[in-house]
Amino acid sequence: MQKQTPKQAFLLYLKGVAMGAADIVPGVSGGTIAFITGIYQQLIDSIGAIGPDTLRILFKDGPIRAWHSFNGNFLLVLMLGILTSAVSLAKLISGLLETQPELLWSFFFGLILISAVHIGKQIKQWSFGILLALLAGVAIAYAITAMAPAQIPANTLTIFAAGSVAICAMILPGISGSFILLLMGMYAHIIGAIKSFDLMVLAVFGAGCITGLLLFTRLLSWLLHRFQTMTLAVLTGFMIGSLNKVWPWKQTLSYRINSHGEEVAFQQANVLPTDYASITGSDPHIVGGVLLMIVAIIVVLGVEKLTAQRDS
Repeated sequence: MQKQTPKQAFLLYLKGVAMGAADIVPGVSGGTIAFITGIYQQLIDSIGAIGPDTLRILFKDGPIRAWHSFNGNFLLVLMLGILTSAVSLAKLISGLLETQPELLWSFFFGLILISAVHIGKQIKQWSFGILLALLAGVAIAYAITAMAPAQIPANTLTIFAAGSVAICAMILPGISGSFILLLMGMYAHIIGAIKSFDLMVLAVFGAGCITGLLLFTRLLSWLLHRFQTMTLAVLTGFMIGSLNKVWPWKQTLSYRINSHGEEVAFQQANVLPTDYASITGSDPHIVGGVLLMIVAIIVVLGVEKLTAQRDS
């Protein structure tokens, strides 16, 4: 395993911070950030390397060799960045979702749109089968984002299951783990546990995340190595289909009462920005939204250029 310099470790930590910030927003995936920052394959392979062989190496060659067998330093630094965001940015991003939703969603819409282009450019040879795989990814992601949120009671079993399912979505570009939590009716509960440091809820949720992560990443790593082009096509489709969720201008069709007794949006429909003010009575922030989309595109293109220069 290649040893990281302090500069490389700090940059990796910042990538983790960006992944964590993205994962907090329902509709945006940390996997998207991992892909555009050039660490997605390494992330999947590192997590996928954890398994029965890790225990064998641990008992045979010791903890240091076992740690290096799954690129432990890489995962530790990245996880520290993700946890930093989860703890420090949860209130900020939750606040922006309430006070400036059009502008926040505009930025992430541009981010996901250009990220889909970024992943699609890695598909060198197109065929009818590859196109079908992309369309299947679009259909699956769109169907998920169009589903109405459910109301599942929060208990040990459902919290564990929510962690197992959501973590799989978090590492898939275009499918948000936070949105999966929202669909299951668990998003507010988990965010509340993070804000209040409810260790019992976080421990159960974390155990579910670890279980789902170890099982799913092994499959994803295998697919990326054996069927890379087909898998990239599906992932590109996921990102395109997820744009339905992050469209900035929405009309709320129905509301629900959350666990704190507050009225929050339940079902929403996308509307044109020119119709947004007359339908909702709110400022659509069209100019600001478009500018933030452009900023997001420039950021991704800049990251892509820096990554290409580093690898050359």
